[in-house]
Parts: sequence; structure tokens; C-alpha cells
Amino acid sequence: MLGSNGSVIPLFRKQIAEGGPVTVTHHDIIRYFMTIPEACSLVLEAGCMGNGGEIYIFDMGEPVKIYDLAERMISLAGLRPGIDIQIKEVGLRPGEKLYEELLNDKELTTATLNKKIMIARVRSYEYREVRDNIAHIIELAAEGNVHSMIFAMKEFVPEYKSQHSEFESIDREIERLHPAQSSDPVPETEKYY
Repeated sequence: MLGSNGSVIPLFRKQIAEGGPVTVTHHDIIRYFMTIPEACSLVLEAGCMGNGGEIYIFDMGEPVKIYDLAERMISLAGLRPGIDIQIKEVGLRPGEKLYEELLNDKELTTATLNKKIMIARVRSYEYREVRDNIAHIIELAAEGNVHSMIFAMKEFVPEYKSQHSEFESIDREIERLHPAQSSDPVPETEKYY
């Protein structure tokens, strides 16, 4: 949320006020922004639409390059980026992605009366299958078998991909074992809510 706790905007303001540097994780990282009132309005409207069990996706608009945002905020403060205030890249944290993945593909969503609110078409699972997979993952965790635990999680939820983490190699293992999963995250034959 724009300006909320955890948002980069208050952090950048503070860093600029202190004379810098303004820190970004990566030059090319992008994020989506939405104002708090807009987000609250969409959440309330989606809540009124719901029949139970739907997953709502909001149209977040165009993504913003965080480096460009830092430059813009420095300029708006009457300073020169790279001259008066430096911008320092500190590197991606483990698991952090350069690009946020939003489930807003028209093939994977259903439109609502509000063009900014869509319903995700997601795979449904049988209760027993979910219970058994979770029990297996817990068992592997209790054994301390991290590789097998992550492998089991990724096989059960093939859409979950590691980025910028030690577990990317498991994605490649699974792609070699199940090549079809890497190209079609939600198979046509699956049931949808």
C-alpha cells in the first residue's frame, strides 16, 4: 500500500531527510502500488460480492520501477539524484523477486461487474489429497529433511517457484521430472471454483 507501514516511500523520505543514501535492492526491481483508500474500497466491494470460497484479484495498474521512484522522490525534494543524494543498491534478499507475479491473466480469471476486481480460477483439491500431502510435508519437516520437504511442497503446488534462493535447484529437478507442469500452471482438465 502506498505510504503504509513497510512501504518504501516513508523509508525513502527518511533516507532523503538524513542526507542519504537512498537504498534499493536492485536497479531493475519493480512493484505495484495502490493507495490505502483504493485498496480498502476494493476489499469492501469484493466482500459484498462473495458467495464463499472465491479468491479475488485486484487490478493493480502498471508496475513502478523502484529505482525510478527513488530518483523521482530525490528530485521532488529539490535535490539531484547521484549528486546530492546517492542511490545505493544493496542486493536482493533471499527469496525476493525482481518482478511481482499477479494472477491477472484473463485466461486464469473471471471478470466481475467492477473491472478492477476479478475472480481467480483456481484448481480445487480433494480434502484427502490435501490432508495427506500436508501430513507428508510435516513428517519430512520433523525429520529435518529440508530438501525433500521443499520438493514435496513444490510437487503439490507446482505454481510455487523459488526465486533468488537456494531452492531454485529443486524447481529445475521438478521440471526435469514433470516437464508439462512448467509450461501449464493450471491444466485445462482441472476443476475450478
